[in-house]
Amino acid sequence: MTLRRALGVAASDLYHQAWRLILLNLLLGSAVIAVVLASLAVRSALLLAVLIGPVLAAVMHCVVTLAQTEDLRLVELRNGLRRHWRHGMALGAALAMAVALGAVVVPFYARAGSWAWPLAALSLYLLLMFGVFQLALWPLAVFEAGRPLRVIARDAARVVARRPLGFLGLAFALLLVNAVGVAAAILPFLTLTISYSFLVSAHFALPKNPAREA
Repeated sequence: MTLRRALGVAASDLYHQAWRLILLNLLLGSAVIAVVLASLAVRSALLLAVLIGPVLAAVMHCVVTLAQTEDLRLVELRNGLRRHWRHGMALGAALAMAVALGAVVVPFYARAGSWAWPLAALSLYLLLMFGVFQLALWPLAVFEAGRPLRVIARDAARVVARRPLGFLGLAFALLLVNAVGVAAAILPFLTLTISYSFLVSAHFALPKNPAREA
């Protein structure tokens, strides 16, 4: 599916399932805000960020279900949490470690002097590419739930490698969408931009469902 087509189909899904996606958006936003507030109060509470992974996986399960079937029931949230919590925990831990490492390494090299600026740029580039990789990894982790995570990660890398410019365009488009959400509502959790981002990623990264396209 082309990026333009993915953006359009996701917008249609968003229109028809808006109130359910609002609830998913609020759930994910509440989980993130709870971890941020807890970590501000107690630094060690930052470890709770790993628990966001299963919530992300459950929300992605709902979005993939919608993308593949054109239908969504809130019971899928419970089904997704029960089915994907292990993968979600592992992926959430990897994502949290990457963000934490980037938050330390990039400023360190940036302040170390002009000799280290190429290292800062390289570190930032690797962090951004890791973020682009997530756009394929999370939908595939749900879509291929019965496979080992290392196999899913390999498949995600192949998907991105086949369409590198497409995924870079996807990342840029979703960045713009969420920037508009921040400008419109201070927090993107108060809009549907996160749910929409998940939907676009699912449509773009996963194979089309022939039954839906008929």
